[in-house]
Amino acid sequence: MSEPLRYHSTRSAGTVPISQAIAAGLAPDGGLYVPESLPRIDLAAFDPHGTLADTAATLLMPFFAGDALADELPAICAEAFTFDAPLRTLPAHPNTQMLELFHGPTSAFKDFGARFLAACLRRLPRSDTRPLTILVATSGDTGAAVAAAFHRQPGIRVVILYPDGLVSPRQAHQLGCFGDNVSALRVAGRFDDCQRMVKAALNDAELQAAVPMSSANSISLGRLLPQMSYYAHAALGWWREHGAPLSFIIPTGNLGNAMACLWAREMGLPIGEVRLACNANTTLPDYFAGKPYQSREAIATIANAMDVGAPSNFERLRWTYPDETQLRHLLQARSVDDAAIRQTVARHAREHGEAFCPHTATAMHLLDRLRTDGDAEPWAVVATAHPAKFESVVEPLLGHPLDIPPALAAMLARSASAEPMTADNTALREWLLAHDEAKFPVGATSVAMP
Repeated sequence: MSEPLRYHSTRSAGTVPISQAIAAGLAPDGGLYVPESLPRIDLAAFDPHGTLADTAATLLMPFFAGDALADELPAICAEAFTFDAPLRTLPAHPNTQMLELFHGPTSAFKDFGARFLAACLRRLPRSDTRPLTILVATSGDTGAAVAAAFHRQPGIRVVILYPDGLVSPRQAHQLGCFGDNVSALRVAGRFDDCQRMVKAALNDAELQAAVPMSSANSISLGRLLPQMSYYAHAALGWWREHGAPLSFIIPTGNLGNAMACLWAREMGLPIGEVRLACNANTTLPDYFAGKPYQSREAIATIANAMDVGAPSNFERLRWTYPDETQLRHLLQARSVDDAAIRQTVARHAREHGEAFCPHTATAMHLLDRLRTDGDAEPWAVVATAHPAKFESVVEPLLGHPLDIPPALAAMLARSASAEPMTADNTALREWLLAHDEAKFPVGATSVAMP
């Protein structure tokens, strides 16, 4: 029997088991946890008739082997993956699929990872009887997914930081509608400020001693690893039917969703090319065009969940591909501005009756360019959110209102509130210290979300 896989920071070599890496979220030195090596997997290990949850359990077992959570992994996957990630053919586009990741409770792909992380943390013993505070920086979708996954979970408190005025109105409502053990803080800044504040809090040893904390952003392995599952499931289904790998175009901001696809490919899944679709924030497109990596202040776009100027998972990307020349050869990233996003949404609605969210539209725009250039290979466009979450952008382009998924409608029917906060590390530190268990009760008093 092989030794259990161990995990270390992208910045140092000391190793921990996966349970400890998931519980911590961020490594003590500020780096991101990665396995000592990515395991390879035999495609014959997957049940050809298995569900998404079955695929996830098979795919992730090498990461958990020998860990306290290993025996629980099938149950964790069954608990987290209760909705599908269908690979749908786009009728008007030959050799084109759409991987729909928005059928979860908050209508965004973040539901998969958030629910998996919650299922893991529910099973991990803690010697500290105080509530564990889950800190989340969100550019729109992560916060609601984490709130839904941990809502009313005993022993857990969720604190969401989001850039005030830079998420869609419906996203903002989702973030503030939970109450109970979930607090939303609207930060007077950008997503990168929220992300910086969360990392500073997690790396503050004195604060951690007073307020036990973890993270549910894509910096957490508990979020990233399960996201490999829907890529594996889609690629395996395509490969069994067509005998060929499937390529993906992925909207990306913080690089977590794209990292999941790349890691699945490195494990041996039948995944072809991976292209990254970015909005007008050009940190990644500039890097893959040959410029030195340079983080910068994020700019606001209508694809706001991707408004990231300093993608955290770039550290994991460089760990995975330490040879910079190889990395730039393996990946491409393209920027799509707001005007092109609007044109793509409007054209596909007019010509094909399809409705895309602004983020999905960045990937669709890249596919349109590939087809115009004569590329006829099979591609899957990754649809990361339901367009109804962005009705103020999408509906004027469609010329009619969108149907709202039932779970989203239920959230919008609730009252919502968020506290203002300055974009300052000290402000968050003081808020966390001031909100002890008596002022921030873990017990629930309202009806649970569906």
